[in-house]
Amino acid sequence: MTTIADRLQAVKARIHAAEHNARRTADSVLLLAVSKAHPAASLREAFEAGQRLFGENYLQEALNKQQVLGDLDIEWHFIGPIQSNKTQPIAQHFSWVHGVDRLKIAERLNAARPTDADPLNICLQVNISQESSKSGVLPEDLETLAMAVQGLPHLRLRGLMAIPAPTSDIELQHKQFRMVRELFTQLKAKGYMLDTLSMGMSEDYAAAIDEGATIVRIGSAIFGPRPRAETVMAQP
Repeated sequence: MTTIADRLQAVKARIHAAEHNARRTADSVLLLAVSKAHPAASLREAFEAGQRLFGENYLQEALNKQQVLGDLDIEWHFIGPIQSNKTQPIAQHFSWVHGVDRLKIAERLNAARPTDADPLNICLQVNISQESSKSGVLPEDLETLAMAVQGLPHLRLRGLMAIPAPTSDIELQHKQFRMVRELFTQLKAKGYMLDTLSMGMSEDYAAAIDEGATIVRIGSAIFGPRPRAETVMAQP
């Protein structure tokens, strides 16, 4: 039976192969294990196998896991759209946010970040496929948001995040990720001190790495299919 540790090592091997194929420096890509809807015990197993970065999408579920796993030195990342009433606990309990797409949310995160903590690391989410159902700032509005976020003292603008339209077309995967990288490069050329491209998931992370991803967000390839939510909340 394949364990989480086995799948984690297999994913890391594929990341290293993708780095090599893209002529990237070894270990230039960080693995963010997306653990939403999986019980704390599964995160502990991944931690014991060497994983340190975990990403969560559902706030209350994440806070429960943080309490159960408080003995572990985990770096917690919040992924996805943020409601205004969730900004305070996110600012207080996470190191990174992947998915800021509105100045109002950035300002609330900045105001709620404890002053004795390091600045909250922020990736702006870009709606690269311009789907009306997707969160994210439109490419033409990206620089205005980046300028405003960069000026907030308790946030640190690190880079961009994207969730392109899902496709099995490898060429289209490359095209979408390339568009994100080009926006990233344009901002850097204008003086923004960015170092992070958060893009690529279980089905397309090889293409993302080829196009410059520095963080890939992998869930099912590590943890397997997601259990039902009520199962997660009931397990330690």
